[in-house]
Amino acid sequence: MAAVSIEHVLAQAEKDEAEKLKLITVQKELDVQFDLGNMLAIDPNMLNTRAVNQQNREQFLRSLARGNTQLLINQMWSLPTERVDEAVVVKLPDATTRLPREKPVPKAKAPTRWEEFAKLKGIQKKKKTNLVWDEVHKKWKRRWGYQRANDNTKEWLIEVPVTADPNHDQFKKRLDAKKERVAKNELNRLRNIARASKGGKVPGVGLTPTEQPSKTELSMAMHVAKRSTASAGRFQDKLPKEKEQRNMGKKRKFQPLIGDFSAEKNKQLEILKIMDSKKPTMDITKAVNRQMREEDSEAAAKRRKSFNKGRGGKQGANRKGKGPGKGKGPGKGKGPGKKGKAHGGKFAGGKRK
Repeated sequence: MAAVSIEHVLAQAEKDEAEKLKLITVQKELDVQFDLGNMLAIDPNMLNTRAVNQQNREQFLRSLARGNTQLLINQMWSLPTERVDEAVVVKLPDATTRLPREKPVPKAKAPTRWEEFAKLKGIQKKKKTNLVWDEVHKKWKRRWGYQRANDNTKEWLIEVPVTADPNHDQFKKRLDAKKERVAKNELNRLRNIARASKGGKVPGVGLTPTEQPSKTELSMAMHVAKRSTASAGRFQDKLPKEKEQRNMGKKRKFQPLIGDFSAEKNKQLEILKIMDSKKPTMDITKAVNRQMREEDSEAAAKRRKSFNKGRGGKQGANRKGKGPGKGKGPGKGKGPGKKGKAHGGKFAGGKRK
């Protein structure tokens, strides 16, 4: 019984091994082409339409995709492997199929003036660590940004230099110096952008300085400086013959928070009245004026029509009574070519009687 059971176990193991090999073995009439660099498998075999019609289409396509994926994985496991951080990895070969890019190749960024100078002088950029030792707090902190190490803006006491004015605010001086550095960096950034755009203008960020400012730019800069006070330039003196700057924008006006509550109440009631009314309110004065204008225009049109009609009849009568060839025309009557009669005298044979 023990021998029979062992033989049975071995047979079952061989059967299970064969089933496993059957699961990872896929038979194809034509060999599948592989591009392991792109993890791509190309199946040149014809699609069996009869099998698609006889079986469920989704099930057939799923089994076909499963078989091709199994062949691709088998090819990948045939490559040399190595273990990295308790994981088995495979180094893929170079790709043989050229795939198109979704977007064009990015253009090289134009170097700044400092990068050009460093390249000319051979200055190598040194990478700095992100953490530095803070002597005050006795711990490692960030080099830049929020909660950085050795942050002098957080000091509550500043020593006044010997040569400095003791009445001058050193905190304000330090803050102004920082603002100047930030403005200088921004100006340099804009100049680099202008140089990279091959002679283009400096992008407008507020009032950027120019080498030769125009009259309009100077006027705008002057008005902006005047409006930069707490009173928005109301108490600033004007220059002689100074014109008001145009296109400077209008300052928004708000109603006071505490003041005439009756005016606010009436305003809110008017809004509710308009929202609650089913019919729109009609302006009586505007409607009467519009009606009067329409009546005046109709009366003027009637008078013009009757005048044109009477004028046309009179002209027709004049044409009928004094037409060419009738009445006292040039062919009849007392014309200059009959019996020698002329203007103001009588002639006979060329002699005046």
